[in-house]
Amino acid sequence: MLYYQVFQTLGTTMQKIIHHGAVHGVTGSCHELNVGNKAGLLVDCGLFQGAEVSGGRAGAERLQIEFPIDHLQALVLTHVHIDHCGRIPYLLAAGFDGPIICSEPSAKLLPLVMEDAIRMGITHDRHLAERLLSRIEGRIVAIRYGHWHQLPPRSGVALKVKLKPAGHILGSAYVEVVTRYRGQRHKTVFSGDLGAPWSPLLSAPRSPYSADTVVLESTYGDRLHQGRRERRAALKQVIEKALRDRGVVLIPAFSIGRTQALLYELESLIHQNRNKPLREGMRWDDLEVILDSPLAGRLTGLYRELAQHWDKEAQRRLRGHRKPLAFEQLLVIDDHDDHMNAVRYLSTTARPSIVIAASGMCTGGRVVNYLKALLGDPRHDVVFVGYQAKGTPGRIIQKYGPRHGYVDLDGKQYTIRAGIHTLSGYSAHADQHSLVNFIKRMRKPPREVRLVHGDESAKRALRDKLLGLNQGFE
Repeated sequence: MLYYQVFQTLGTTMQKIIHHGAVHGVTGSCHELNVGNKAGLLVDCGLFQGAEVSGGRAGAERLQIEFPIDHLQALVLTHVHIDHCGRIPYLLAAGFDGPIICSEPSAKLLPLVMEDAIRMGITHDRHLAERLLSRIEGRIVAIRYGHWHQLPPRSGVALKVKLKPAGHILGSAYVEVVTRYRGQRHKTVFSGDLGAPWSPLLSAPRSPYSADTVVLESTYGDRLHQGRRERRAALKQVIEKALRDRGVVLIPAFSIGRTQALLYELESLIHQNRNKPLREGMRWDDLEVILDSPLAGRLTGLYRELAQHWDKEAQRRLRGHRKPLAFEQLLVIDDHDDHMNAVRYLSTTARPSIVIAASGMCTGGRVVNYLKALLGDPRHDVVFVGYQAKGTPGRIIQKYGPRHGYVDLDGKQYTIRAGIHTLSGYSAHADQHSLVNFIKRMRKPPREVRLVHGDESAKRALRDKLLGLNQGFE
């Protein structure tokens, strides 16, 4: 099944929703709202990762856009994670010339993400990359949260779009779309990726007032996250263990969202435990936190510039003269030679450190060099704080690392002797309880819910929970 359908199907043929990605897993998000093949829009256009594919032939090795796009009036972007925006260059290559509608923070972040994606995955030709990036930037239309944006009418179809904060990463949004056609009105909500309560820097999302159809993510539809206090205690425990062993704590993390959330939490731990001993001869204040990712460093700088979009707690810390994303113990590595020197130094010395490096699923980037150097040494620890898709090295390390198995990196097998930990509380995705509440707290419940963006077991478990709601939802 491509998606799970919950509650009854609507008795209307005015529109259809076609899922071009994030149906056999959580990556490659791409959902089409089609009104009579005359008008419509696309919500997200993301890359696939690992073994995940779309309902058609598209996957990590086949990214061309092979579905009709002439009727599409806009691309609406929920946020700038690569699995939601990474296929934008391929969409433009297929002939799409409409606006790319997104929130104001996303409009600032998207060019940086696209620049990196183009350079890493499409072309190393600087002039070609610049032209492509210029085309993307020229299509961006930033809209304020909570304000309707009307698309030009086409063939008797009227569409308007509103973005609401989703609490997943800075600038993330869920999308409300109202369609009017042949005297009928239909409201569709696309959740994008919803954030968990108490996510650092961001407020939790609030449910929409109403919808006829909801397309809902289900990444963690079959599990519950740790509470804020528990997850912080778990992170502190892992850090203390590794540093007692004179090892490195390696955290694979996406350059945007998870990285900034981790920096925020690490600053909090250091601040709360300042002047306290971490181990013999070392205080918490001496702990070195290394951010080894040029993109993450630049995005973190933009996060600081966009501090007016942070939540109330983060604003209070700023007023208290704290620097949640630029604290004294933070070292940012940009240059590749400095990166390789850091890998060699940390693998051969007893310098306890925390390293945050991309990519979050260990599919590439600088984290791979750290894994090659550190996985075979039991002094070190790898901490996963986000979802690991099937077929990715991250999923393999997460699954087989505790059994001292191995992982293949760049064609070579590496035995896993380092400690492997998963802290689900730091996920930027809502858990089952929050996903159910997103539907339950709507004042006028939907008549149809489609579950996407999750493994089969997650979709099935969430469907069962939603069906357990009161009869007003059926």
